[in-house]
Amino acid sequence: MPETFSAPAKINLALHFTGRRADGYHELSSLFLPVPGLADSLELSPLPPGAGCRVVPELPGCPQERNLVHRAWAAYAAATGFAPDVLVRLTKRIPTGAGLGGGSSDAAAMLRWLQVKAGSAALSPSALNALAVGIGADVPFFLLCRPALAEGIGEVLTPVDLDLSGLTLVLAMPQVHVSTPWAYAAHDAVQARKNRPAPQTDCLTSTTSAHKKRVSLSPVVARNDFEVVVFPAYAALRMVKEQLLTLGAACAVMSGSGAALAALFRDAHPAQAAAEAVRLRGVPVHVETL
Repeated sequence: MPETFSAPAKINLALHFTGRRADGYHELSSLFLPVPGLADSLELSPLPPGAGCRVVPELPGCPQERNLVHRAWAAYAAATGFAPDVLVRLTKRIPTGAGLGGGSSDAAAMLRWLQVKAGSAALSPSALNALAVGIGADVPFFLLCRPALAEGIGEVLTPVDLDLSGLTLVLAMPQVHVSTPWAYAAHDAVQARKNRPAPQTDCLTSTTSAHKKRVSLSPVVARNDFEVVVFPAYAALRMVKEQLLTLGAACAVMSGSGAALAALFRDAHPAQAAAEAVRLRGVPVHVETL
């Protein structure tokens, strides 16, 4: 009997670079929020002995061994000796390359399934987290799957009490691919300049609003340090963000290295109207009440 696991998307409500390590990895401080209404699904079925792990359909330009689901299975097998023969039917709903963590979430779903099935071979939480980091920096967050502050390269997670209840998320997903390695390199080049532009910030707990409902237990700033390099190169993304703010968003911010843009609205009706306006630009939109 097949088993089905959900793999939700995530957004970065804040992403700030804090340094760069000797090994070249960038350290950051980022506020992660899961988006359960936008999710891939994994349907897992047994295969004959010796078949290993097969992921179908094969993603364009991504052979089996590079698929993060298969990599998670292989890494877990190497760490534990537990290597069940399994067919994974992967249904993608999270756009790839949008900064929403779809591949990492799929990998985390596979790891959760393996942990359940492994019995006495299951890893400790710390060992599982370390294994997850080796697959992708966002994978540990999807194992936790609750609002969290991510530090280090994304593997040091601190759960946070973030009350966004009543707000409406409008998630615009322009069909633009922003190369993450390019975005990092471009950001490094900007940082090396003497007169670098200052990032724009939007506070979710603005005291200028007539709406006095508390949004979170502490001030939260919507900020993404990637925007300073991505927006000049991809003007269409900046225009979508500006449109969302013009149409009443309390804040709008790019997720990850792009191209998705997350906006929070205090009222549902303006959120729906903004979503429709963005769709008229030919941009797919996901709307979810938090």
